[in-house]
Amino acid sequence: MIMKLPTPLTRRKPDVHKNQFGHVCVIAGSAKMLGAAALTSLAAMRSGAGLVTAAVPQSLNTAAQKKVANVVMTLPLEETAEKTLALAAFTQIRRAYERFDVFALGPGLSRHPSTQKLILRIITTSPKPLVIDADGLNALAGHPEVLRKTPALKILTPHPGEMARLINRSKDYVEKNRRQTALEFAREYDCVVLLKGHRTLVASPQGKLYVNTTGNAGMATAGSGDVLTGMIAALLGQGLTGFEAAKFGAYWHGKAGDLAAKSRTRACMIASDIIDNIPAAAKRIESGK
Repeated sequence: MIMKLPTPLTRRKPDVHKNQFGHVCVIAGSAKMLGAAALTSLAAMRSGAGLVTAAVPQSLNTAAQKKVANVVMTLPLEETAEKTLALAAFTQIRRAYERFDVFALGPGLSRHPSTQKLILRIITTSPKPLVIDADGLNALAGHPEVLRKTPALKILTPHPGEMARLINRSKDYVEKNRRQTALEFAREYDCVVLLKGHRTLVASPQGKLYVNTTGNAGMATAGSGDVLTGMIAALLGQGLTGFEAAKFGAYWHGKAGDLAAKSRTRACMIASDIIDNIPAAAKRIESGK
C-alpha cells in the first residue's frame, strides 16, 4: 500500500508559522534512560512538529539539553531520589496543560512507584491527546479502565509483551490473536491501538484496522519504539486524527527504517539512523515511491 504525504507535511502555504504545527510535550527519561527522551523529542521535531519540549527530571535537565541539540526546549520537573519523575511533578504538568497540543508519555520513565502514579494521574486528567508507550503502558497494566476517565484521544503503542500485560494474558496469546486483541482493546477502552511487530497493526475504536507493510528486522533495536512515539505525536500536533496519525506514523517509521537498513545494514542500524532517514522517507512518499 502506497500512502500520500499528509497535507501539513507538504508546507505548501508560504505564510505558515510554527504554532500551526503543534507543540509536543515529551514526558520521558530517567537517570538510566535519558536517551529515550532525546530520541522521542528529536523524532517529533524531525517529523514536522512546530515546537517540542522535553519534560525530564530536574537534575538531568542540563544533560538533556545537550542530547536534544539546539532545536528542542526542556522542562525540568520534580524528581525522586533515584532521578525519575516524581508524583509531585504533577502540579507543574497540570499548570502546563494549556501550553501544549499533545503529550508523548512513557519512554524511559522507569517503573518507580512514584513515577507510575504520576503517569496514571496524567492519563486520568489530561485534556490533550496522549501517545502512550513503554513505561506509560507498564503503569496502565492492571488499570486499563483509567483510559476512559477523560474523552481526550489516547494512542497506545505496545509491543506484544506490553499488550499481554494490558489484557492480563500471555504473550503467546497476543501473538496468535493479534487482530482480535488490538480491535477488542481499542473498542473496549475507546483508544487507538498500534500493536507492534512484523506487520504492525493499527486498530481504531470504530473497528478500523490497518496492517503496515513497511519496516524490517533491523528495527528491532533499542529506541526504535521511542522514535515511533515521537513521530506519531508530531503528526497529531499537525492535525491528523488519531487513527491516521498512528497509521501514517507506522508507515513512515517503517519506510525510514528500510532506508536506514540499506545504508547501515539490518544488523548494524540503530534508532538514530531511523531519525536520520525520516526526511528521505518523506521525499520518497511524496514522490510515490
